[in-house]
Amino acid sequence: MGEKRARHGWWPWAAAAATVLCAVPVGMIVWGAYTLSESGREQAVDCGKAMEFARARLPAGAEGARCTGQHWQDTLVEVEFRLPRAEAAAWPATAYPAGAPPYSCAADLCRSASFDEQLYVTVEVAYEDGGTALVRLRAFDV
Repeated sequence: MGEKRARHGWWPWAAAAATVLCAVPVGMIVWGAYTLSESGREQAVDCGKAMEFARARLPAGAEGARCTGQHWQDTLVEVEFRLPRAEAAAWPATAYPAGAPPYSCAADLCRSASFDEQLYVTVEVAYEDGGTALVRLRAFDV
């Protein structure tokens, strides 16, 4: 009976529990907001990887290639480069032999291809002055 028990109280345990209960949801909200802010943003990507996604390769005569990508629920890749006009006329058919011209085309030459209805690729070729052509490729999956 002569021993006294040290009393630390319940408040350290309550403070730890409150910290955990508040920090986890707040951390999840901060992580989710950051993830959403980064997703869907157009970012520069390696052209080799972009063309691999589009199931093709940059032609040997391609100049000034610029590649961007976006990803959230779907992935979208856009590739833009210039080719000599003679090469640009043949490249879409060579790169996508199973493709076909779309119903409408605002450029000089267009081709669309589908891979197992999960990846869609469109190619537009616009002829420029000086014997060059601007090629725009767009590939996205669903």
